[in-house]
Amino acid sequence: MKFILSLFGQPEAALARIGELEKRLARCERPAKTPDNSSLPPSKGQKADRPPGGKPPRQSRPGFGRTLHPNPDRVFDARLSACPKCQAAFPETLQTPQQIYERIELPAIKPDVTQVRLFGGRCACGGERAVAAAPAGLEPGSPFGQSIAALVVYLHYAHAIGMERLAGLMDEIFSLSISEGAISNMLARAREPLLVAAATIRATVPASPVVGSDETSARVSGKTWWEWVFIGTLAVLHVIRPSRGKAVVQALFGEVRPMVWVSDMLGSQRGHAVEWQVCLAHLLRDATYAIECGDAAFSAAFKRLLLRAIAIGRRRQTLKDATLKLYAADLDRRLNRIMAAVPLGEPGRKLRKRIAANRAHLFVFVTNRDVPYTNNISERHLRPSTIFRKVTNGFRCEWGAETYAAFRSLVSTAKANRASVLEVLRFVLATKLPAEIPAGVG
Repeated sequence: MKFILSLFGQPEAALARIGELEKRLARCERPAKTPDNSSLPPSKGQKADRPPGGKPPRQSRPGFGRTLHPNPDRVFDARLSACPKCQAAFPETLQTPQQIYERIELPAIKPDVTQVRLFGGRCACGGERAVAAAPAGLEPGSPFGQSIAALVVYLHYAHAIGMERLAGLMDEIFSLSISEGAISNMLARAREPLLVAAATIRATVPASPVVGSDETSARVSGKTWWEWVFIGTLAVLHVIRPSRGKAVVQALFGEVRPMVWVSDMLGSQRGHAVEWQVCLAHLLRDATYAIECGDAAFSAAFKRLLLRAIAIGRRRQTLKDATLKLYAADLDRRLNRIMAAVPLGEPGRKLRKRIAANRAHLFVFVTNRDVPYTNNISERHLRPSTIFRKVTNGFRCEWGAETYAAFRSLVSTAKANRASVLEVLRFVLATKLPAEIPAGVG
């Protein structure tokens, strides 16, 4: 009897197993995800082989060349004394510039050394020893000035140059002998000024009406942390935290709610502003993947709609407000027709489900010219940190990660305001700090 019952249950088990295998086979037959159809970084993509024959010839641009320097250090005028063919006299008044070019050289780089000698001795009257006071800015301490400290901090954090290579670079290029220990001390002294500057940026970003945000992984003390970036109107803030959750944003913004938040569709990026603009570049890649999986009913039409919306976004500055409202209504009507289609395949069904739940956040940018339609600017601000992580393999301690985040905030903010990064860094490192650093700075 037991044998008969076991045979009776086998067909159902076999059918369930067949269904499971069919699903696995369908997943294996789907096209591979690439940077073009998913959120994979470009480094994960398979690069096509270059055709034989080397690089294609560069197209010439006659009449175009390097822009001449507006204030050259010296100008050399070569004039004719006689015609090179007939040797006839050639007056200077008849000569005009026929060709202008430049020769650029770097002067010999050597350190500028100021040696301070403090005189003194024993007083003939009281017998006490006295030493002259040091001039302002030349007090005893590290022999390396703020310009060297700013350069060391910039090269280490912005270009991921390690201690040993940085010491060799300073010696070979600047003829300046600096030990790795001295470089480490410079980076340690730069910590507090950078944190103070980051605190100012931290107070500025939440006041922006439009905020863009993104995050990427970071390695701190051998563990996975997350580097967040928040793009404001006037400032850019980087923070490195052990969490990827909403608590990071809530701790920074508190009760402040910007007008629009621009991000991808990660759950922790939602609900922080009055309105939310979804990154259309991410949706374009998702639609491309669904099309490659065979969904021509929904995903192809949805991709065309996104491209149309982006084209409108690029023309916003030349369009009137009433025209933009008409475009927004037209995009909504087109989306209604597209949502009526039945997707083919699991990726298409998943995409349609996500769009149905978030359609109100697709075209916020159409009627608001200050809102970007992608989150690419946040990704660009995180790209140097990704390179730094791959070169250095992360941070050994938490204070190193905090200092780096403060540095990136300073650099990103300087670039966003078209300021010289090195000059801003010199100014920050030369600023006298308050007697007590506020708690929670950075």
